[in-house]
Amino acid sequence: MAKVVSIIPARGGSKGISNKNIKPLAGKPLLAYTIEASINSGVVDRTIVSTDSEEIAEVSRKYGAEVIMRPAKLATDSAQSEPVLLHVVEELEKQGYVPDIVVFLQCTSPLRGQQPIKEAVEKVLKNGFDSVITAHKTFDYFGKKSGEEYIPFRKERKLRQDMEPWYRDNGAVYVLKREILLREKNRYGGKIGIVLMSEEDSLEIDTSFDFWLIEQIMKRRKGRGES
Repeated sequence: MAKVVSIIPARGGSKGISNKNIKPLAGKPLLAYTIEASINSGVVDRTIVSTDSEEIAEVSRKYGAEVIMRPAKLATDSAQSEPVLLHVVEELEKQGYVPDIVVFLQCTSPLRGQQPIKEAVEKVLKNGFDSVITAHKTFDYFGKKSGEEYIPFRKERKLRQDMEPWYRDNGAVYVLKREILLREKNRYGGKIGIVLMSEEDSLEIDTSFDFWLIEQIMKRRKGRGES
């Protein structure tokens, strides 16, 4: 039986929103939504929050997660997520627990729910993928700026029904085999699968406006009796 661990990075500092990870969102700390989604997915054996904050650790345990405290060097504004994932895996191995599958969840995606986690883990376990990401379909037009010039990536404008969609990595769920994490030191690699989510469920919290918007969506869903 494969051992599946989810890792939720949640450091104490936040430039954009003060105490963002435990800021109340529609009645619960932001972090709680991701912890509950992991636990309720039914495919994760251990849900672990990596943090440098005792306050976040306390909230994490309250909602059912385990906690691994991270060193200060992994809690700076410039710290990347991959070293945090590797640190947790190393700490688990010291305990004699060697996971087969690592699920990386960011608590800035509170609308994700449990289903995409379940689907992504099952694709790695059953469909031959080395890693799986979640994404949403987009027909948007993108380009790059070169000096004062705009260079479009789509060379012609078409009716939506005639366009080939692109798929935007939404940051909500990453599932990968342990050996991929150790080898690539990246959140995905090898043969990469995809689980589609709606654009609304893919919304992330980076700003105060994002926080307000997602709270309105949650209130609307609650009013309609949606989960």
